[in-house]
Amino acid sequence: MYRNRITVFVLLTFLFVAAPVQAVERIKDVASVAGVRSNQLVGYGLVVGLDGTGDQTTQTPFTVQSIRAMLAAQGVTIPPNVNFQSRNVAAVMIMADLPPFAKPGQTIDITVSSLGNASSLRGGSLLMAPLRGADGEVYAIAQGNLIVGGFGAGGADGSRVTVNVPSSGTIPNGATVEREVQSPFATGESIVLNLHTPDFTTAKRMAETINEQLGPGTAEARDAVSVAVRAPASSDQRVSFVSYLENLRFTPGDAPARVIVNARTGTVVIGSHVTVRPAAVTHGSLTVTITANPVVSQPQPFTDGETVVVPQDDIEITEEQNPMFLFGPGTELQEIVNAVNQVGAAPGDLVAILEALRRAGSLRAELIII
Repeated sequence: MYRNRITVFVLLTFLFVAAPVQAVERIKDVASVAGVRSNQLVGYGLVVGLDGTGDQTTQTPFTVQSIRAMLAAQGVTIPPNVNFQSRNVAAVMIMADLPPFAKPGQTIDITVSSLGNASSLRGGSLLMAPLRGADGEVYAIAQGNLIVGGFGAGGADGSRVTVNVPSSGTIPNGATVEREVQSPFATGESIVLNLHTPDFTTAKRMAETINEQLGPGTAEARDAVSVAVRAPASSDQRVSFVSYLENLRFTPGDAPARVIVNARTGTVVIGSHVTVRPAAVTHGSLTVTITANPVVSQPQPFTDGETVVVPQDDIEITEEQNPMFLFGPGTELQEIVNAVNQVGAAPGDLVAILEALRRAGSLRAELIII
């Protein structure tokens, strides 16, 4: 006899609670200067020197075309009717972020990822390849030896073990900047500070703090994101001015009342200003138990039947009876968590309770499921 027990359960989650603390923060931690940003670069190239783990050229014709073009640029011509096999070469895509104010001659890190069916890039070297921006212009040239964190091993019977991702790697300082991206930082009468999180109260308080330190009319809150600040025209003075600005401290506005649920990981984050209106809640869990009891079935005497084992399942459903708990007017976060803990509900159950409260119109917060 054997038992199969199927239990409806919710995976325990981490519950993070935001404390109601009025934090004083630097402007540089909550905002950035408009126009001071990185730019994405991308390129295509060849990685050579692999130990037979490169592209299968019969299945990746673009690798063969790239090899022919590369050899032709070096003065080596391969007849069109020659079908060569080279498992030591892999076609790759190259990605990089060009930091703001990067100057020609500086180096940046790059990431190299296999484009074909190469099994590993370990031990390979990237040949010189241009990196282009969104406008199609070349901003950097990449080349160097790859650092690959993953590796793989296989047997003659086809079995294989792979650790991490061997088809992608990095090259620290693997690209040299060739073109500078023009920035609007040193132009115009003012600079604009953009908040990382839009909030009218935070923008207003930031502008007020700057005006208190530098004089009335220096800063103007344009909307929930942008604060314009009058700045010196000289580049040297403007750099010193922004350095002073970004170290000013002020009190941002409180975050809105929100409950954020990550449906994939089960993480629940509840803001400090979450409250509920009067409501009564009960929550129980359901357990389904299936027991298999094999029964021997004998044939009738003087018949051609055979003795067989017939399965017989018993199904039992058990529902926990949890007491109800009452939310009074203006119940705050700590009371919600305490009430849910008293009935033994897991954080996953808390999600179902909050969703029900929202549908009932009792949850005074925005429920966001990601």
